[in-house]
Amino acid sequence: MKTKYTLINTKTDLEKITRDLKKEKSIAVDVEADSMYHFKEKVCLIQLAAKKKHVVIDPLQIQDLSSIKSLFSNSDIKKIFHGADFDVRSLYRDFNIKIKNLFDTQIACMFLGIRETSLDAVLKKRFKISLNKKYRKRDWSKRPLPEDMIEYAVNDTIYLIKLAEILEKELKEIDRISWVHEECKILSKVRPALLNSEPLFMKFKGAGKLNPKPLAVLEALLQFRLSVAEKKDKPLFKIIGNNSIMKIVKEKPVNKRQLAEIKALSQKQIDMYGDAIVKAVNNSLMLPATALPVYPLRKAPVLPPEVPLRAKAIKRWRDSRAKEIGLDPAIICNKTIITSIAIQNPAHLKDLLKIKEMKKWQKKEFGRDIVAILKKFMSICS
Repeated sequence: MKTKYTLINTKTDLEKITRDLKKEKSIAVDVEADSMYHFKEKVCLIQLAAKKKHVVIDPLQIQDLSSIKSLFSNSDIKKIFHGADFDVRSLYRDFNIKIKNLFDTQIACMFLGIRETSLDAVLKKRFKISLNKKYRKRDWSKRPLPEDMIEYAVNDTIYLIKLAEILEKELKEIDRISWVHEECKILSKVRPALLNSEPLFMKFKGAGKLNPKPLAVLEALLQFRLSVAEKKDKPLFKIIGNNSIMKIVKEKPVNKRQLAEIKALSQKQIDMYGDAIVKAVNNSLMLPATALPVYPLRKAPVLPPEVPLRAKAIKRWRDSRAKEIGLDPAIICNKTIITSIAIQNPAHLKDLLKIKEMKKWQKKEFGRDIVAILKKFMSICS
């Protein structure tokens, strides 16, 4: 059975549907983007669902989405997402949309101890429903969109309100709803990474293990790939994949024959980019030592010998507690938090206030245990 939906592609219709949706207590939200097809990713569809309304907004057809901002910033209306991180960043990046009263059903699942938290897995377990994955990797920026693709997009929001109600009830029963609310509030404030002037290799896996010369080759190749991707309006991986980049960096071919021999690229890629790649490699290899880049390795601070021992004691407690309450250990206390606690060594509950990495719910729920573990450790060591 097909779900009835309203397609919004004019400013007037958007303003009208926004007024209607402001009467709702909860709205399910999802977005579709085109990251697999274009250099600069953008939101191509916004799907909204209330209990009796299913709406698909086409932001590529509407120049002004300002009217919908008030819907997302209205703290009286719950906005329900599943895995909201990408959506929150994208909506802010493209439309300056800020979200208040967010509820993420994926986070709710994690805090209930559910291991498989993808929307597919959760809906299958809760409602015996399997989502159609047919259009997941299609180009959502193409217009007009086939009706089947729009229906596919609508399906991702149909069950979210009902799912959220069930999960909230279960969280309240085990007194973890405040934990999820705090996590969701933090999530609602995530923002896209800011552009900076650091070398491209700083975000390339494996760059930290390279010496200066291959690092120079890597930076040159990454800069070349970026310029081509921007010119062709394609994502980076569709120009040259990361594995191919690294293979060229390691082999350092100085002519097209060598480039072909290492089998890092297809013949089509060699025909299109071979001359430029070989030139980038040669230019990098000819750089004087003073001009070669060096990966800025961050030296770990020298810590007193008792710090790793404290961390080990906290980790033992955490793993045991996680097993007891059926949660992933990292939810209770991740490695960063454990290290910070071990370094600061809080002797009293009030000392936990100094540990910025800890959430309020973690301090409230596990603070006494952590302080007790550290006191016990001190007594054993003294």
